[in-house]
Parts: sequence; structure tokens; C-alpha cells
Amino acid sequence: MEELANSNEPIIHRLTLKQKMYRSRESYFMIAPYFILFFFFTILPVVASIVLSFTYFDMLSFPKWVGFNNYARLFLDDEIFLIALKNTLLFAIITGPTSYLMCLLFAWIINEFHGKLRALLTLIFYAPSICGNAYTVWLLILSSDRYGYLNGFLIKWGFLNSAVLWFQTEKLVMPCLIVVQLWLSLGTGFLSFIAGLQTVDRSMYEAAAMDGVKNRWQELWYVTLPAMKPQLMFGAVMQITQSFAVGDISINLAGNPSVNYAGTTIVTHLIDYGTFRFEMGYASAIAVILFLLMVGTNKLVQALLRRVGA
Repeated sequence: MEELANSNEPIIHRLTLKQKMYRSRESYFMIAPYFILFFFFTILPVVASIVLSFTYFDMLSFPKWVGFNNYARLFLDDEIFLIALKNTLLFAIITGPTSYLMCLLFAWIINEFHGKLRALLTLIFYAPSICGNAYTVWLLILSSDRYGYLNGFLIKWGFLNSAVLWFQTEKLVMPCLIVVQLWLSLGTGFLSFIAGLQTVDRSMYEAAAMDGVKNRWQELWYVTLPAMKPQLMFGAVMQITQSFAVGDISINLAGNPSVNYAGTTIVTHLIDYGTFRFEMGYASAIAVILFLLMVGTNKLVQALLRRVGA
């Protein structure tokens, strides 16, 4: 039987791409709807942005080829972009790993509960990420007068003598945005961790105990995390994307532009040029830089996770 199987291998390898696709036509048919949507709404816009980033395009006239002028302008002449780049990197470095660990920790704790209680806790932690009026809640909490919940509490208990202008004080804008982002960060990655923890085979823990694993932290490191590597990868991608793509939080809470551009990010800078100034070529260059940052960081993090799980 082994010789027969080996004799069939060259036949399979000699099949052309068209023949291989025909043999798997049912699978291609099933993924066709997703692929069509992915192509037209993801791949095509990315390719179009890359092409437009080398042009001057104001949406009124045909794009004019300018080469690398947009990129030179970004890094040599646009001081606001450099501030936005610094803010985005700082934001991503703090919120990315922190939110990732928060998702994993809370998912691990909630997974210890059972039945309706676990479902209720999952909903409570996940709800802020899909809450449409989340910014309204934080505007009430961080209102810059004595009637803001945080200012009122601190003044009442003697911690402050006057109200703090949370989003009008330059040095406070970024810390406030980071806190709000962390509150909103338990989203899809958090749910993937919950699902991954529930699929871990319980017999693996029994085998680990026989091999010398003595406590829950060792179980987490040697059994749980290696068993849910796909969910860890997916969660990393989602958290990195969220941390780099922050824009709505800054616009809704700190305004656009924020005070001295303290809350400006690459996304808010992109919205400024793409939505208000209609410099689509320049906005596309900003989008390409953001895309490269996301892809590069994702590749780095995935490589680190593979080494940890190896």
C-alpha cells in the first residue's frame, strides 16, 4: 500500500494549476462569495491607494503623476504628520500589548465560570466595544466643568479645588484617550480568546499534571497558550489593527484638530486630507504609510508568537 501511495504522488504533482482547481472546484465555489467581496472592498482599494499615492488627485481633474513627492512632503515638510506619527506609535506601543494582555487575562478568568454567569460576564466586558454611545459616556465622565462626573467626584472629596480641562490640556489629552481605548478594546480578540479557551481538550491538563505541572500558571503557559495559538495570532492582529487605526476616539473626544495636535493620529490626519481638503493623492500616501506600519508590526508580532509557541 505504501508503494502504491508513493507511485501516485508524482501524478498529483504533475497536475496543472487548472486541473488542481477543477479537482477542488466545490471548495472554490464555496469561498467565491467571500473572495469577491474581499477583492473589491479590500485588495482593490489597497492597490488603488498605492497607485494614487504617487499622484496629485483633487477629485476634480485626472490624477497627475508626481512620483515620490507626496512621501517626501510627508516626512520633510509636514510637521503635523510627524506629530501624528509619534502619537500613533506611542498610542500603539501602550494600548496594543496592554489591551492584548487584558483580553487574554479577562478571557482566562471568565472562562472559569460556567453557564449563564459566563455568558453574562462575557457580554458585560464585550458590550463597550459595540456600544454606539460610548463616547457620550466618556464625555460625561471627563467633562471639563464641575458637573463632569470625574471632576465632581475629585472636587467633592477634596482632591481638586477647580475643574480639570481634560481634553483642553495638552499633556492630559493622550492619557485620557489611552484610558478610553483600553476600555473599548475588549472586542473581537477578546471573544476569540473566550472561544479558544473553551476548545482546549481537558485531557491535556490531566496529562500535564502527570508530567509535573503543579499550578494554574504553569497550566496556562505549558498547556493553554500552545493549544490556542490560532486564537492568539488572530487576537494579535485585531489588537494591533485597533491600536494603529485609532481615529474616532480622538475626533469625538478631543476634536479635530485637538489642542496643539496632542491627540492627532495618522488616521485623523488622513481624514483631514481625504475628507475635508480632498487631496486624495496625499491622503493615499498617508494611508500607505499606515498600511505598512500595520503589516510590518503584525509580521513582527506573529514571528515572536511563533518563537514563544515553538
